[in-house]
Amino acid sequence: MTKNRIKSHPILDIPKKEPAFFYWDKLKLEAIKDEMISSALFANNIKIFGHHHKDGSAQGIFCANGQCAKCTVIANGIPVKACMTPVRENMIVESVKGLPRLPDVDKNPQISNIEHLEIDVLIIGGGPAGLSASLQLEQHEINTILVDDKDELGGKLVLQTHKFFGSQKDSYAGMRGMDIGGMLAQKVEAGSHIKVWKNSTALYVFNDKKVGILKHGVYKIVTPKVILNAAGAREKFLRFKGNSLSGVYGAGAFQTLVNRDLVKPTEKLFIIGGGNVGIIAGYHALQAGIKVVGLAEGLPKCGGYKVHEDKLKRLGVPIYTSHSIVSANGEESVSSVTIAGIDKNFKVIEGTHKTFECDTILIAVGLESVSEFTQEAESAGIKVFAAGDASQIAEASSAMFNGKIAGVKVVQYFKPDAKQIPESWYEKADILKSHPGPVQEILALMDEDGIFPVIHCKQEIPCNPCSTVCPEDLIQMQGDPIKGLPKFDGKCKGCMKCLAICPGLAITLVDYRKDPENPVVFLPYEISNFKVSKNDEITLVDVNGKSLGTYNVIGARATKDSDRTQIVRVKVPKKIAKKVVAFTIQEKEITKELIQKIPHDHIRDDEVVCLCERVTADQIRDLVRKGITDMNQIKAISRAGMGPCGYKTCENLMNQIFWAQKTARKNIVKNVRRPLFIEVPLGKFANGGQ
Repeated sequence: MTKNRIKSHPILDIPKKEPAFFYWDKLKLEAIKDEMISSALFANNIKIFGHHHKDGSAQGIFCANGQCAKCTVIANGIPVKACMTPVRENMIVESVKGLPRLPDVDKNPQISNIEHLEIDVLIIGGGPAGLSASLQLEQHEINTILVDDKDELGGKLVLQTHKFFGSQKDSYAGMRGMDIGGMLAQKVEAGSHIKVWKNSTALYVFNDKKVGILKHGVYKIVTPKVILNAAGAREKFLRFKGNSLSGVYGAGAFQTLVNRDLVKPTEKLFIIGGGNVGIIAGYHALQAGIKVVGLAEGLPKCGGYKVHEDKLKRLGVPIYTSHSIVSANGEESVSSVTIAGIDKNFKVIEGTHKTFECDTILIAVGLESVSEFTQEAESAGIKVFAAGDASQIAEASSAMFNGKIAGVKVVQYFKPDAKQIPESWYEKADILKSHPGPVQEILALMDEDGIFPVIHCKQEIPCNPCSTVCPEDLIQMQGDPIKGLPKFDGKCKGCMKCLAICPGLAITLVDYRKDPENPVVFLPYEISNFKVSKNDEITLVDVNGKSLGTYNVIGARATKDSDRTQIVRVKVPKKIAKKVVAFTIQEKEITKELIQKIPHDHIRDDEVVCLCERVTADQIRDLVRKGITDMNQIKAISRAGMGPCGYKTCENLMNQIFWAQKTARKNIVKNVRRPLFIEVPLGKFANGGQ
């Protein structure tokens, strides 16, 4: 259809969909019916959607979640967010050059009454926490409305192709995220007490205890007795030179394009941030056939799970710890990235600069809770609960269990005699959201006969499906039953279930039975874009990515229990058999540093804090140095925070400037949030569709 479509994927099905045609600046292009305009443009290799009215800089994708307006285009004469507006047949889409012109006013606008509804519970967000809470309310026949702004429930689960951590019993460990999301959504939508409003956005919680909701473009007012905020989290941004270039965006936007819309948004990707979000995004990129040039993490070690980090390194992606981004380089779009080593005070170390060619820089430097709904509900006097990332940032496995607890709390509010939450649930919730433990050295088994698994898991994390899936009960968790380190002991039958279920691909199987001097090693593999077939030569690596030599593949196929994971077999000398963990797929040429100098017109001097209004760090810093500590005053002077995102991106960056200038936190006056949380055309409030 178009060159940037993902044609094959190791995990995701590539469905045949009905095409649609639209016009982009008078050029006829092909899209998929009902896909978002932004995805259709990226599929046609169009990544600049317009130019900012203030400085003429390029505009493109940023959040892909409707929370900003960087992707604004003109569709059939109306300014819309490209990431939230579906393509229609023969739609005329135009780039925005400066400020978009207001559409003509209809002399006879449609005016009708707004529908008012009363409900026991309003759940905002249909992700892992919201869905899990809904199931508890359904069991106790509590009437609920669940609103979500997407056309598919599941939240970020929809974007996760990897197998989940946690426990099989409590968070479906070993299942893939998108499969978990689909299963939970199906259960919720089958309920008789849960009304599901998809494509519906909660706009604000008003002081009169009413909530404005835009349902399929029609404004509704809901009066709930209880609100459960499960709206998730938003990504944090970074200040660096060139951060406003097209091609700089977050992991959520990247995963939306790749895993939801099956669009290949980039050829060469560089990642900033070594938490689970950044590391997993790198893995998803490789699954989509995208080259991953490298990953930079500011701390001395990555904050994500070691098995995730190791998995990326083994495939050939270099990880630069104690490094940060210095600049994104390019004229309008990213053409390269410069990073440098940093000291313990996060100051750049001279002489450590490295520049790499890339066309996209993925920012994955943490999340912050979408807590606005909780705060406004409390202010209005509505009973409110929060769950998932809207309560505390953690893994989706934690959000599911946390949502279950929050759902029971809501049940207890309506039915005080309902069952009490067991103390063990809270203990388990703490385990599921716990940070990874220290890396430990694992002693290899002394055995060199029979067949058995070699477990290369060196860090305590909440994950135990290998122990619960073993039909012989031969893998036991040392210490805690969920987050202890797994240990094998006994006589293995070689069923490969532990190898197939491990989310970190950290288990191999070694078979000495036919040839003890040259045993066969079974390796899990999920990057089918880099095909591996019988007789191929591959470079085997150990747990840290160190080469162990080149060997021939003797077989590669998925098994009935492997859930789309290929099992690759190699015959190796016994001295390395227990060390082999995987094989590398990326050529070193992809990840090498640039030698030539960056063109002068590709070097940017500005660090933008407010992307909406193009307010720089220097402008904010000058005002802070003059003694201004009120964000509202800074907004009035500079327009920082006055744009469509409503401070969602720049507030955290402004706080960093305050702290760097030694402003006491107690003296910082926060921005006053006003209705609405998201922009809405005024006409929507006149026509309630009645």
